Amino acid sequence: MKTHLRFIFTTILTLTVILTTGCQAPTPQVTPIPLISNTAPAAPAQTPAPQAVSALPASFDFAPYFEGYDGAFVIYSLKTGETLRYRPEQCAKGFLPASTFKILNSLISLETGVIADENTVIPWDGQKRAVEAWNQDLTMRSAIQVSAVWFYQELARRVGAERMQDYLNRVPYGNSDISGQIDSFWLNGGLRISADEQIIFLNRLYLNNLPFSQRSLDIVKDILILEKTDSYILSGKTGSAVTESPVGWFVGYVEKGDDVLFFAANVTGKPDAAAPVAKAAVLKILKDLGVLP
Repeated sequence: MKTHLRFIFTTILTLTVILTTGCQAPTPQVTPIPLISNTAPAAPAQTPAPQAVSALPASFDFAPYFEGYDGAFVIYSLKTGETLRYRPEQCAKGFLPASTFKILNSLISLETGVIADENTVIPWDGQKRAVEAWNQDLTMRSAIQVSAVWFYQELARRVGAERMQDYLNRVPYGNSDISGQIDSFWLNGGLRISADEQIIFLNRLYLNNLPFSQRSLDIVKDILILEKTDSYILSGKTGSAVTESPVGWFVGYVEKGDDVLFFAANVTGKPDAAAPVAKAAVLKILKDLGVLP
């Protein structure tokens, strides 16, 4: 009798293990990003372990690249897991994403079907704007290249507040706060994101670890390409928030060899703090780090 009961118990236990381990789909894992400040040396490991050749220096003087501005910069190597940060307190602070939000806005618009693809034309409304390149019919591909505000405002209106909020919660993206107008909350509303969070979002985009179809992810990654050569591919997006406290952004990643280096920078502290300042600083840093030629 005891032998019979033991057999039944063992059979039940075996089936339980099979059902709970063998039949469950693996949960997607976000690549961890250990943020290491270059302003303070990391504590040495107790038992050094073999690891990949460093993609980044142990320290770097970022200050000259942001002279006159309050700048923040993060760079992360997907291959080695190394991270360098300039001004960690500002890297962790949330700011209006401005036009860097066009990355997520593109994903949401494609996924909800408010625009068919990156080549679908939205007619210009005839209203003259300061940037001449905006004053014409545009596609998503051309609109993101010239950072046309009106085009993405139209997409946001088509998506609507309910679906927009749902997707920001599901991602999530920064503080996921869309308070303000549906067509400007990323420019002057409640939405905030930090440089650290930009890196995490871009990492998930690259690894296809966001709640969007592969088609939407592939399209957006393609339209973000700024420069493509035999030795590297540079992808990214700028952004400028023109408010009482202006902020300029440049975020993206460089595919080079067997590594991907993600970067995010913002500048504040002066009336002319804007995307061109952030982008110029980042490109110089990437060249001096040897990431770009």
